[in-house]
Amino acid sequence: MLPQPNDTICALSTPPGIAGLAVVRVSGPHAIPIADRCFRGKHPLTEVPSHTIHYGQFLRPDGSIADYVTASVFRAPRSFTGEDVVEITCHGGYTLYRIVVESLCAQGARLAEPGEFTRRAFLNGKLDLLQVESVAEIIHSQTLVAQELAVKQLGGSFTDWVRRIRDDLQNVASLVELELDFSQEDIEFVEREDLAARIERILADCRRFIRSYTGAQMLRHGMRVGIIGFPNAGKSSLFNALLGRQRAIVSPVAGTTRDYIEEPLQVGQMCIRLYDTAGFRESSDAIEVEGIALARSVIEQCDMLVVVNDLTEGQSHSDSLVESLRNEFPQHRLVLVQNKADCVTPTPSPRSDAEIILSARTGAGIEDLISFLERILTESTAELDIALINQRHVEALRRIEGFLDSARTALAEYLPGECVALDLRNAAEELSTLLGERWTNDLLDRIFSQFCIGK
Repeated sequence: MLPQPNDTICALSTPPGIAGLAVVRVSGPHAIPIADRCFRGKHPLTEVPSHTIHYGQFLRPDGSIADYVTASVFRAPRSFTGEDVVEITCHGGYTLYRIVVESLCAQGARLAEPGEFTRRAFLNGKLDLLQVESVAEIIHSQTLVAQELAVKQLGGSFTDWVRRIRDDLQNVASLVELELDFSQEDIEFVEREDLAARIERILADCRRFIRSYTGAQMLRHGMRVGIIGFPNAGKSSLFNALLGRQRAIVSPVAGTTRDYIEEPLQVGQMCIRLYDTAGFRESSDAIEVEGIALARSVIEQCDMLVVVNDLTEGQSHSDSLVESLRNEFPQHRLVLVQNKADCVTPTPSPRSDAEIILSARTGAGIEDLISFLERILTESTAELDIALINQRHVEALRRIEGFLDSARTALAEYLPGECVALDLRNAAEELSTLLGERWTNDLLDRIFSQFCIGK
């Protein structure tokens, strides 16, 4: 049995500031009597049934009326936290919710810590750890598709897969262990070919989920696109043209960009994060050298590279840069943009599908580049019905992949059944940890530190 908190917490659950309404949540064993001492309505809150809403006056500690509010009562265990919960809806603003919170604290509640309501929901078995993390993802989602993906995980889609695989591994491990008791009779409870095939299927799923993390991060934060090239190729002009506004300084003087600039570009329901970087060249200017080094660090974090070439210098002028980037960052997608097409006659044709002819100054070809980036983003995030949404999941599945790979090797090399069973048990235990059935306070502290107060 998990230890249950014996104190009552309260906090603002809506963003502070000017608004029509604000909601203050109270949760804990004394939530209803504490709220009742601050509330004057038709009936005492201690006597009303669960899942009912009541109108009345909210009182300051001195008994004066602070506001006219509604109080929603949810009795344990039928609440978000699994405890008695009261949600007080008052008028919005910067001061009124503070009066409500201070009054509740004066009656015996305390201010909640970040994520403490959701933490209690986990401790009371209302959510598993995967669902808890999806709540944080919903709050921090920056695009509609990322929010939809997090909602699916909150609904238990990934949880169902984890539980099914965990149970399968435990059952198979039990059969392999049972064979050890009948080793003299040479009895086989599970065929080795069937076991190897099952391990292969689970390994394939694990690897698919691990690959899905990159796409899920693109949905959550946007695809990171670095605009790079030699000085004066028109990188900042292209950056501004994509944004449709003057964001970066444009100058005929080479080496103008010393730092990188980051801006979001909305593409349909998804987001692209554009990075304008310093031009690549040999330089004796200490600040420019630092800018080039910073550009390289940005490139390492990008998902896609847009190399800008100055067509007036020739269509193949930046080919050496493209080749070096492909060798140094083979995991990155890359497109070559031939800029300043308005200054070249006749206009050349693209040499490949990953080459676009445009003019950042006139805007010709900009839509072609945006469509290209949108297609890459769509391809990278396709088939993400279920996907890993944070680094903890990736690390856990990589450990599970290692155990399963070890079990597969043990089978192939006809090692004793104990070796196979141990690897399968270890993989199953990792899946239990992923769900939160095995946890430490350090793990919970790390997860819930991402939450805001009131959630």
